[in-house]
Amino acid sequence: MSNAFEQMKKSRSAQFDKLAKAAEQVSNNAKPSGDDRFWKPTVDSAGNGSAVIRFLPPPEGEDVPFVRYWDHGFQGPGGWYIEKSLTTLGQDDPVSEYNSKLWNSGVESDKDVARKQKRRLHYISNIYVIKDPGNPSNEGKVFLYEYGKKIFDKVNDIMHPEFEDEDAVNPFDLWAGANFRLRIRQVEGYRNYDKSDFDSPSTLFDDDEQLEKVWQSQYGLAELVDPKNFKSYSELEARLARVLGHNPSVQPAAQEELQQDTETPWTPPSQEPATGASDTTSSSDSTFDDDDESLEFFQKLANE
Repeated sequence: MSNAFEQMKKSRSAQFDKLAKAAEQVSNNAKPSGDDRFWKPTVDSAGNGSAVIRFLPPPEGEDVPFVRYWDHGFQGPGGWYIEKSLTTLGQDDPVSEYNSKLWNSGVESDKDVARKQKRRLHYISNIYVIKDPGNPSNEGKVFLYEYGKKIFDKVNDIMHPEFEDEDAVNPFDLWAGANFRLRIRQVEGYRNYDKSDFDSPSTLFDDDEQLEKVWQSQYGLAELVDPKNFKSYSELEARLARVLGHNPSVQPAAQEELQQDTETPWTPPSQEPATGASDTTSSSDSTFDDDDESLEFFQKLANE
């Protein structure tokens, strides 16, 4: 057994404390097309599917077993805007700023546009695929898995149980974690994960050598949100201006006039309507956060 793996096993308790705090904070507050590191569940013609996966601990050299990012995906008169948001890095982002102007304009049509351009929230973790009925060749392999807020809430809930007679579980623990039964349904035209749930805690394997092999097969997460993989503010601002067909600094109410005689932008499906405050760079804002996992669909549309 390697020293790094043995140290990871010994420090599990401390890791869980740090993880629970990180998940709680995140709760309160794009992958490349064709990237074979990523696993996606298979659904049938009705949009339903299932799988059993295991969330894995932080890869070697990293402290947290997930990363998160926001992006925007919408269509305007000048084409599609599909870009990661700089708010991921705690920086100002032109779309978030523009959405704030729209929301605060006092014009209801501006608010509708802001809703269509809202941020979408994504999480990425390493997983081990236990059962994949739609693609059995994936079973027994490690992948990156991109998921939304609905699934992350289930992860957070099992770490922060609601009732006193429930024990907190670290779902990312190899020995005392829990398998996740992913159940996907198509509900009113939208992908729904409400039936998904964790099994009782159990070890992934009884053999530490097997567990170490899985652990060492993981992919780095930090690189996925490295600032070098984000476009600059000026690049995003220029792209936004082209997509909207005008300079984003113009008065928000003018957006309604600019959209006349143009095709209405396609609205990305979400599992719950957007209500409340504007899409700003504030970490407390969740109005335009969306757990829809449709980046691949957006990219396909944009390339047609």
